[in-house]
Amino acid sequence: MLRTRAKFSLGQVVRHRKHPFRGVVFDVDPEFANTEEWYQAIPEDSRPIKEQPYYHLLAENDQTYYFAYVSEQNLLPDYSGEPIGHPDVSEMFGSFDDGVYALQYQLN
Repeated sequence: MLRTRAKFSLGQVVRHRKHPFRGVVFDVDPEFANTEEWYQAIPEDSRPIKEQPYYHLLAENDQTYYFAYVSEQNLLPDYSGEPIGHPDVSEMFGSFDDGVYALQYQLN
């Protein structure tokens, strides 16, 4: 039985450890749950292990907004105190306080 505890929570703002983007967590997989093709597209020397939580993010960088799927080992808490500008944030989350968005509605 897999026993994994997610380090980051829904609504938390995080940033990528290596790449210049940040985002808000809107879903968590207890371990890798994307396609093998997606996984193999990551350079082998940078490929994270599959047996860890993976986070779905409403992400942003200096140029665009997008959805990201990131392993826990590649995320850090974002302490900037700045909200995320992604246009879908208001559909999923309510107020922003102390680096965390309140959930707008109950998730399963």
